[in-house]
Amino acid sequence: MNEKIEEILNREGLVLADIKKRAAAFVIDEFLLSFILIFALWNSFSQAENTEAVIALTNSFVLEYIMMKIIYQAFFVMQYGATIGKLAMKIRVIEIKTLANPNVLVSLNRAIFRIISEMLFYLGFLWGMLNPNRQTWHDLTAKTLVVNA
Repeated sequence: MNEKIEEILNREGLVLADIKKRAAAFVIDEFLLSFILIFALWNSFSQAENTEAVIALTNSFVLEYIMMKIIYQAFFVMQYGATIGKLAMKIRVIEIKTLANPNVLVSLNRAIFRIISEMLFYLGFLWGMLNPNRQTWHDLTAKTLVVNA
């Protein structure tokens, strides 16, 4: 673990969130956002005649879904220090520099790089599992940590 980060965590009595909690928060957020998308497009989905039509409909809203994920992640992390999934798992995101909720630019940076990591076969998430500070690519670019709340 980075000595500077370890010193900050010890001084402030903070504990890094474990991978299981972060994974559970991820799943909660993904289900929530998927449910919202399905709810918003229910009429279109119910009129789809077959699986191919559902897939085509889903694919036609990829950019909107990506924007929804970015806005959701950035807003909740900036406002509450955590998404709904993280709140449920009692973990939160902090800036290393301030130990507070990330500001709007940091939250937006984190949200965008989170999407990029997802698009690259979740390699940034795998990186977080192997990183001693449990920092994913989006945590590294935003200079954030995920800690127990």
